[in-house]
Amino acid sequence: MNKIQNQARPVFPFTAIIGQEEMKLALVLNVIDPKIGGVMIMGDRGTGKSTTIRAIADLLPEIEVVSDDLFNSHPYDYDIMSDFVKQQIENKVDFKTQFVKVPMVDLPLGATEDRLCGTIDIEKALNEGIKSFEPGLLAKANRGILYVDEVNLLDDHLVDILLDSAASGWNTVEREGISIRHPARFVLVGSGNPEEGELRPQLLDRFGMHAEIRTVKDPSLRVQIVEQRTKFDQDPYSCINEFYDKQRALKESIILAQKKLADVVIDYDLKVKISQICGLLNVDGLRGDIVTNRAAKAFAAYQNKDEVDIDDIKTIITLCLRHRLRKDPLDTIDSGTKVDKVVNEILI
Repeated sequence: MNKIQNQARPVFPFTAIIGQEEMKLALVLNVIDPKIGGVMIMGDRGTGKSTTIRAIADLLPEIEVVSDDLFNSHPYDYDIMSDFVKQQIENKVDFKTQFVKVPMVDLPLGATEDRLCGTIDIEKALNEGIKSFEPGLLAKANRGILYVDEVNLLDDHLVDILLDSAASGWNTVEREGISIRHPARFVLVGSGNPEEGELRPQLLDRFGMHAEIRTVKDPSLRVQIVEQRTKFDQDPYSCINEFYDKQRALKESIILAQKKLADVVIDYDLKVKISQICGLLNVDGLRGDIVTNRAAKAFAAYQNKDEVDIDDIKTIITLCLRHRLRKDPLDTIDSGTKVDKVVNEILI
């Protein structure tokens, strides 16, 4: 009997993806705590970047939203609620809610600022005195995942807007003295191929984590990946059903980690060690320290632990720091290896 056959378009199961553990872990941790600040995934062509990102979105539990609201507003949490819904609550107006799938929004390379941020209808505002707003992709992505493929080819100005919204959780649109703002809290996921150009260091630094993926070299593993993909293409629903229990178990552990996150603690000595590592690596600013602390807590919650330990930090710190190191064109050592070297000296 088929457990799942109601999807309009079947999505490759997240738990069926073989290898690429670094990328999968970075995505799971960002889903547990979106405040980590997103993931930048750099790697070779055809390594399953887009497949994995779509798979994590499909795996996530449904979210409760206010019906007919343009911004996927949360019915109880003021931080992710539009001003219109807040007004309804203040005026004690009842509204309906519904459960929907976590939004997964793709940002096309040719997108304009209006398409991304939304537009204000000036004519309507002047003639009828009504603030009329046409929501953009940031509104659709609220409480979901915003995916930018080939982010290194995207206009720098748009990347700035994306990163500002991701950091603040709000999008503000201003035109001719009229201003509208709405919640835009999402997990920002960018992917790209380093051969096609690098992202500016100050933009790269704004991504919470940076996963590097390589083409699998082991022949038997490559055959396994090809067979898995072929099986899915031939009969997607039987493949989805085969991984149904694993998918449900992972979904439950993510929900549990999200609930547990607020209670996870990190010892003062470990915080000092994290900052010591950032200092030795000459990491500019304090984003590296903040993100590493957050990611370590998210990983501990994912492991169902109450306190962060050294192994948790060792697992996630390279993901959080490798893209923050200053690039030396004469350096032959990979930035990830540099981080590992310092980590092994400090975290004993």
